[in-house]
Amino acid sequence: MDARAIIARLRRKETPSADELTWFAQGLADGAVSDAQAGAFAMAVCLNGLGEAGRRALTLAMRDSGDVLTWDLPGPVVDKHSTGGVGDCTSLLVAPALAECGAYVPMISGRGLGHTGGTLDKMEAIPGVTTQISEERLAAVVGEVGCAIVGATGQIAPADKRLYAVRDVTATVESLDLITASILSKKLAAAPQALVMDVKCGSGAFMKTADDARALARSLVGTANAAGCKTSALITDMNQPLAPALGNALEVDAVMEALTGTAGGPLIEATVSLGGQVLFDGGLADSVDAGEAQIRTVLAQGRAAERFGRMIYAIGGPLEFVDNWRRFLPEASVIREVLARETGYVTAIDGEALGLSVVHLGGGRLVESDVVDPAVGLSSVVRLGQKIHKGDPLAVIHANREEAAVLAERAVRGAIELGDMSATLPDLIHERIV
Repeated sequence: MDARAIIARLRRKETPSADELTWFAQGLADGAVSDAQAGAFAMAVCLNGLGEAGRRALTLAMRDSGDVLTWDLPGPVVDKHSTGGVGDCTSLLVAPALAECGAYVPMISGRGLGHTGGTLDKMEAIPGVTTQISEERLAAVVGEVGCAIVGATGQIAPADKRLYAVRDVTATVESLDLITASILSKKLAAAPQALVMDVKCGSGAFMKTADDARALARSLVGTANAAGCKTSALITDMNQPLAPALGNALEVDAVMEALTGTAGGPLIEATVSLGGQVLFDGGLADSVDAGEAQIRTVLAQGRAAERFGRMIYAIGGPLEFVDNWRRFLPEASVIREVLARETGYVTAIDGEALGLSVVHLGGGRLVESDVVDPAVGLSSVVRLGQKIHKGDPLAVIHANREEAAVLAERAVRGAIELGDMSATLPDLIHERIV
């Protein structure tokens, strides 16, 4: 076998065999496949697809390109993953909340893709935190604390690590097959017994329409269940940022406000819905409603916050982070309000445009080698349906260069629409796929 022949088959709209996809995944892992060939493969899959059987074969091949973990713990191993959105920092709440309910959560996460922020980038906004730890250390942290949010080691789905980086810079992120294989190769390598997928839908998501989001949710659920992992999906709204902040340190701040009871809203509700579903699927709750009640309780009582602090300390962060988190988070040097030029209701928010504005501030990557600035982003972003008067802030820009702040202001103004009538607010949970 050789990479050129496999790419040529994809170009002809033929699905490679399982053996060919296994060979290609191994080539990604061991370097037999070049970056150029990886990019060509990604583009061919993005344009022509793999089909259900090819998608499943690629997922398992990428999972098996490295280590598959094993566990011996006194409770179920569960996990959660989001397909990506703006202001979406629920993983930082879900993991400690689930751990406080008796689950064990080895959450292997990724970095930012396209206009969306990455969970690992958010975690690393906390000084001292190290998300790249050994499998032995991961097992120890999960056993002691109950949860760990970390990156894949070089031994976990190494094929995905190569392909993931290529997709981000070759405009091949929005592929159902590649998204499914990328997410599940890492998730299944962590060997969870139950998994909940948060499939985003709307202006700030990769999947803009309900049909596309439903197709991805069914792909993820079908592929994971076929691999032996009990999996459900929630299709959730991303027509506005989930948290009122975009950018790594700013989203951590929003997480801490939610964990410590100083903020609520969609971020909490999404956490409750996702956590309740996976507690039920993992056998720790008799129903989804009962699972949601457990999650709501550990959040309200501050127990999830305490568990989060233990996790942060276990992976290198400050011991007293939860008690005084703003002392530790980096701050931008240029802070500027974007003031409304007219009165009206917020009728639409272009989440992708807002996400890209944060990338251009330095809060994401345009090329693989870019260093992310954790301090930059947007805060106090208005909500759909909110009444805005002339002179009210639409958002607050956090930048480290004056010229970058000017460009971000232009982007924010273009992304937020005001109208004469209040918009009908979409439901946070559009659909459940089980």
